Amino acid sequence: MKILFLTDNFPPELNAPATRTYEHCKAWVNAGVDVTVITCFPNFPKGEIFPGYKNKLYQKEEIDGIKVIRVWSLIFENKGIFKRFLDFISFSVTGFIAGLFVRKIDKIIITSPQFFVTFSGFFLSIFKRKPWVFEVRDLWPESIIVLNNYNKNFMFRVFEKCEMFFYKNSSQIIAVTKGIRDNIIERGIDADKIILIRNGFSFENLPEDIQDKSALKKSIGLKDNEKLISYIGTHGQAHALDFIIKTIAKVNDLNIRFLFIGNGAEKDNLIQLASDLGISRITFIDSVPKESVFEYIKLSDWALVNLKNDPLFEGAIPSKIFENAALKTPILLGVKGEAKELINKYQAGITFEPESESDFIRVLQLIHNDELNYSELQNGAFELAKEFDRGKLAFKLLHSLNGDLKKTSLA
Repeated sequence: MKILFLTDNFPPELNAPATRTYEHCKAWVNAGVDVTVITCFPNFPKGEIFPGYKNKLYQKEEIDGIKVIRVWSLIFENKGIFKRFLDFISFSVTGFIAGLFVRKIDKIIITSPQFFVTFSGFFLSIFKRKPWVFEVRDLWPESIIVLNNYNKNFMFRVFEKCEMFFYKNSSQIIAVTKGIRDNIIERGIDADKIILIRNGFSFENLPEDIQDKSALKKSIGLKDNEKLISYIGTHGQAHALDFIIKTIAKVNDLNIRFLFIGNGAEKDNLIQLASDLGISRITFIDSVPKESVFEYIKLSDWALVNLKNDPLFEGAIPSKIFENAALKTPILLGVKGEAKELINKYQAGITFEPESESDFIRVLQLIHNDELNYSELQNGAFELAKEFDRGKLAFKLLHSLNGDLKKTSLA
C-alpha cells in the first residue's frame, strides 16, 4: 500500500497535528507501507523557518523511513486570520502541484486544520483517480466563527458549503473525537464512512527519569514547598489562558507555581496581563524541544488543560492529555464533554467548570491543601494513556483504510 499524506505541520514542528501525523506514518512504515508526506518548511508557531531549512520551492528528505517532500508556502506568524489564510491557500496550491509528481499511490490523506488542503486532496484524487481521506481534527469554519466572534456572513456560508461538499465526496472521514463524528453524522453524512481514531501517546517516546531536578527547578523559580502546575502548548484564543491568569491573581498566596510553556497568538498579551496583575507565581517559557517538554512534565505535579467555555469544545480531547498522562502527571482539566468523561472514567485527574472562577479556585485550594489521593490519580492517568497507545491506534486506522491488510503487523 502506498499512501500520500498532505499536512501543513510535520516534525521538527512539535504541535499536535505534526506529532499525530508523524507517529501514525512512522507506524505505517514499520508495517511495510510506503508513505510520502507533503508538507511546508517547518515554521510553526512563530512563522520563522527552523535552523537547517530554507523556504525554497521543493526539497526531499527522509525521516524514520517516511519520504518527506517540503514545498514553498507563504509564511506568517500564527496570528491574524487574513495572513494565515494566505499561508494555508499557498500550501494547498504548492502541495497539490507536488502531489501530481508522486507516482503510484493507492490512497491520499489530508488533515485539517488547515481546511484549504482539502482542495488539494479532492483535486489530486481526480487527477490520480485514487480515493482521498479527510481527517477532521477541527470543525472548520465553525471554530473560526466561535474563536473570533464572527457572524456567519456570506463568505462563511460558502466555506460551510465547501465543508459539506468535501465530507460527501471523500471516500472516508477520520474523526479525532466522538463529538466531531456525531456532528458530521447529524449533518447528514453516512456514519459508515467515518472512522473514529482519537489522539494518544506513543510509548516509544517515554523518557528516562530526570536524575537531577535541582537545576530545572532553579531555572523556573520553583521552591521545594511549592506544587507546580504546567500548561504546555499553544497559547491561542481557544485556550482561555487569560481566564486562568486573572483567577491566579486572586489566589497568588497559595504555594502553587504555574509554568506556561509554548508560543501562540496570545502569548504576548498573556505575559502583559500577568505583569499588570502583579502575579509572582507564573513563569513563561517559549517552546522547547520534545525531550525538554518531557522533563518539564516529569517535574510538574499537575498538567493544566483548558479551553473556552463553548459547546464547540465539548467534543474536543486535547492531545496534551495523553502525553502528560503517560508520564503519570494528573490532569487539571477545564474542558466539558468528552474530555471530562475520560478524566472521570479513569480517575486521571480533577476537573473544573471552564471559565468558572469559583470552581477553579476550589480545585486550586484542594491541590494546595493536599486534599486529593494523588497516587491514585497518577495511576489513573497512566491507565488512561495505555488505553490510547498511538501504535495501536495507528494499526486500527491502517486496517480501516484498507481492510485487506489484516495480516499486516506493526512489529
